[in-house]
Amino acid sequence: MALDGIYIYSILCELKNKFIGSRISKINQPEKDELNFLIRGIDNKNYRLLISASSSYPKIHITDNSKKNPLTPPMFCMVLRKYLLNSKIVDIRQIETDRIIIFDFQSVDDLGFNSIYSLIIEIMGRHSNVTLVRARDNIVMDSIKHITPEINRFRSLYPGIEYVYPPKSERLNPFNFSREDFLNYLSDRYLPIDEKMCSKVFIGVSKSLSKEIMFRLQQNVEEGNINPDTAYGHIDKLFTSIKNCNFSYNIYSENGIIKDFSCIDLTSLDHMNKVKYNSSSELLENFYFEKDKADRLNNHSIDLQRIVNTNLDRCLKKDEILNKKLIECQSKDKYRLYGELLTANIYVIKKGDKNVTLQNYYSDDLKDITIQLNENKTPSENIQAYFKKYNKLKTTEKMAKIQLEANSKEIDYLQSVFTNIKNCEDYSEIEEIKKELIDTGYIKFNKKNNKKSTKVSKPYHFISSDGIDIYVGKNNFQNDYLTLKFADKKDIWMHTKNIPGSHVIIKNRAESLPDKTLEEAAGLAAYYSKAKHSNNVAVDYTEVKNVKKPSGAKPGMVIYLTNRTVNIMPKKLTPVK
Repeated sequence: MALDGIYIYSILCELKNKFIGSRISKINQPEKDELNFLIRGIDNKNYRLLISASSSYPKIHITDNSKKNPLTPPMFCMVLRKYLLNSKIVDIRQIETDRIIIFDFQSVDDLGFNSIYSLIIEIMGRHSNVTLVRARDNIVMDSIKHITPEINRFRSLYPGIEYVYPPKSERLNPFNFSREDFLNYLSDRYLPIDEKMCSKVFIGVSKSLSKEIMFRLQQNVEEGNINPDTAYGHIDKLFTSIKNCNFSYNIYSENGIIKDFSCIDLTSLDHMNKVKYNSSSELLENFYFEKDKADRLNNHSIDLQRIVNTNLDRCLKKDEILNKKLIECQSKDKYRLYGELLTANIYVIKKGDKNVTLQNYYSDDLKDITIQLNENKTPSENIQAYFKKYNKLKTTEKMAKIQLEANSKEIDYLQSVFTNIKNCEDYSEIEEIKKELIDTGYIKFNKKNNKKSTKVSKPYHFISSDGIDIYVGKNNFQNDYLTLKFADKKDIWMHTKNIPGSHVIIKNRAESLPDKTLEEAAGLAAYYSKAKHSNNVAVDYTEVKNVKKPSGAKPGMVIYLTNRTVNIMPKKLTPVK
């Protein structure tokens, strides 16, 4: 599963048909490593081109999704706007079949002359980059990631220096090779004809595509007859078809897990579930959008996750210590018994005795018991020592139970916060959780970091199949708002049973609630919880009038009674915008 050079070639086939001769209307940089171009295509339609130099998911494709842009555009975005706004795309090309794409733009400079600028996109994992180069002298105007000699002594990328392409591969170009080239390459390097052969011989061929080529070869040639000559004929035929832009875009999955995607039919995966797409961009949009979004949100919230996890670890250690103390306190009645037996028999004890054996009149069989004494203490002092130890353990047990209850509530709260962080779908939601942690004292308030005000998001709003409104809290502040202020007494309140999650409110305006609405709301409660990846989740529900917030409880923490429980599979609905 890789965005290899062959798939990039299929993307360029799509982009060339739409964009050569078109103009750039807008340029934005919503992320530090991501660009968004609004292009007026040659068919007079507006297209949004996404270019990402992300270390995790570098890509380029047409997208229908847009992101919020920063109030102050990054420097690279300003440079691109200066040189490329209203420019004309005159060429789109690829370096052989490597993962390097070049857009050539023609624009008018300050003196009125036509100038050519090249946007060079390198889709190479953690080395991915986007660089604007002035074509006439190959000088770097700027790059989305500056690479200095301290970072890479072989190749630098920053404004003012000459652009140097990544080292050229020695492998063959799959669209321009002869039989002799192929045979010599195999023999010179002693490469066997196996699943990895094509990925070792040709530029831009991933291991999965190489495996597919070998599978097709084995299907068409009898076993034992596969040799370099027969292999050449089949490989050349396939690459000629690809060069002519004969593509079939598919995503392959098994048991709900995506296994691979490709721009040709992977016959070796015919046993899997296959979903076809109309274009390379549509496939990549579907495949990468949620992954990239989750990755970026996770990186943005990593500090909050660390704070929550640190406090959770502290609470769990405290829980362990308190439970150990409770185990120790189980022996307290023994010391009270010793004190009472010694008090009843004080006349037989003398100072200097190391122990005394007395009849235990509390036991059914009146069995004798031996009690250890401090020989340096009087009988009265020994008695007081045992009663003191009993009272100390009794007080410790009482306080440990109080602290355990409070600690348990804090663990529940922190787990709910962590679940809310993981369920965030926007940067503003992360900022709201950060504010919640400041208000609850987990983050120290800093005036310097509180200068910019963030837009407050609203709870999720869904409409069931029966046309009934369903609301889901995104964080604990919203949970409190929905349950304690927004909902009416007869509305239905839902929450996962003994699992951190969001409060769900069904606006119940009828005497009876349809089963379908109840099922859909329960699916949402399960989805927006810690158990979102489970197959069967218990969800409690009751009328809002049965839900109470204890005095002094943390945000989102409530108690409820007279509830019912339904078991459901988590399911997400499309929210109302």
